Amino acid sequence: MGTPERIQAVADKVLQYRNQGHKLVVVVSAMSGETDRLLGLAASVCERPTPRELDVLLATGEQATIALLSMALQARGCAARSYTGPQVQILTDDAHNKARIKDINGQKVMADLAAERVVVVAGFQGVDENGNITTLGRGGSDTTAVALAAALKADECQIFTDVDGVYTTDPRVVPQARRLERVTFEEMLEMASLGSKVLQIRAVEFAGKYNVPLRVLSSFEPGDGTLISY
Repeated sequence: MGTPERIQAVADKVLQYRNQGHKLVVVVSAMSGETDRLLGLAASVCERPTPRELDVLLATGEQATIALLSMALQARGCAARSYTGPQVQILTDDAHNKARIKDINGQKVMADLAAERVVVVAGFQGVDENGNITTLGRGGSDTTAVALAAALKADECQIFTDVDGVYTTDPRVVPQARRLERVTFEEMLEMASLGSKVLQIRAVEFAGKYNVPLRVLSSFEPGDGTLISY
C-alpha cells in the first residue's frame, strides 16, 4: 500500500479473488512511511505526547488507506465498504500503543458480505471499553487480520507482504535459503522469537490459539507462498 499505484494493484488483486466467488474481508495497514511521518509530527509539537493522543493520531494512517482502497474497488464496479477498527467494534484492553484484542463484533462485516460487498478494515487499531481509540503496536495489522478471520470463521487468512513466503533463513542474506511450503504454528513462533520479521509474533499466537490457517504470500509475485497451520 506504499503508493497510489500499489493501491490500484491491490484493488486488481482483490477483484480477481472476488470474481472467483470468494467473500472477502481485506485488512490494510497505512501507506509506507506514514506511521513514521505521523510520529515525526507528534514529536514536532510535543516532546512526550500522551499515549492516548498518540493513538488518535496514528490511527489516521489506516483510515486513509481503507478509504482509498474502497474508492479504487468502487471505480472498478466492485461494491466495497470501509471500516475503522472502532466501527467494526474491535474491542481491546486500554494499553495504549500496545493494546491486545479482547473481542470482535462481526455483525456489520457479516451483513456486508451477505450483501456481496468487499469489506475493507483498518488494521492496527481498535477501541477500549471507554470508547478510546487504541493501537496494537508495530505489525498490528497482521493481528487484526488473524483476529477477524477467527471471529468470522474464515477458511484462510492470507498475509500479503514483501516476501513470497517463509524461508529457512533470510534470503537477502543467504542466497541458498529455501522457501518452505508449510510450517506449523510452533515452528513459526520459534522463528519469530529468533528474529524472523515475516509476521508479528502475536498474530501467530492468535492464529494458533484459534486454529486459523495462515498463508504468507508476496504482494508483487504470483505463487502459493507458505501455509502456517497445525
